[in-house]
Amino acid sequence: MQNKKTVISMKEITKIYNVGGEEVRALDGASLEIREGEFVSIIGPSGSGKSTLMNIMGCLDVQDSGKYLLDNQAIESYSEEELAKIRNKKIGFIFQNFNLLSRMTAFANVELPLIYQKVPASKRKELVKEALAQVGLLERSEHKPSELSGGQQQRVAIARALATKPSILLADEPTGNLDSKTGEEIIRLFKELHKKGHTIVFITHNDDIARQAQRCIRIMDGRVTEVDGV
Repeated sequence: MQNKKTVISMKEITKIYNVGGEEVRALDGASLEIREGEFVSIIGPSGSGKSTLMNIMGCLDVQDSGKYLLDNQAIESYSEEELAKIRNKKIGFIFQNFNLLSRMTAFANVELPLIYQKVPASKRKELVKEALAQVGLLERSEHKPSELSGGQQQRVAIARALATKPSILLADEPTGNLDSKTGEEIIRLFKELHKKGHTIVFITHNDDIARQAQRCIRIMDGRVTEVDGV
């Protein structure tokens, strides 16, 4: 893994919020690196800074100080339009609440980011089928979220993230709304995707889940405190 290129490099990242007139340092000099093809978990309790770290990592927010390189590009000077393009092409987001559109089928939900990218219809169909097949739900492509179990909804959300062929999958508590058995199935799916070469960053507060990853980064009080694994 050492000879793989670094896809995420964060050095002395600081993020300060003003909450009720009081300064809160959500990130306080956090530093980490993630290499291509790694499966990394970021673990910390509520308020540790992991959500803020994820938002900056996913180009949803920008740090107040420090250096963030995504695929060797410093993104803090990018416009919102440029950041949106990065989010749409380089990063596949998977959320705890699935974020599926209830009136749309699984196929249509997975297709949506490809429409934003203006991918031709014939190519979209091919990419959606491929993504749904990867998560084992091709036969459920015409089902709406209400007709799917929680685990199946999360698989659709993962397929949606895969459809655009992103360089990084960024998962925020993806098992948080699932029972333990279904959560284990989703973890196995992430492991399968990792074996296929995907770079995965998995954010969680659950220590047992975090240790399923190849490497575990711990965050506390806005600082990276410990790194376990390779």
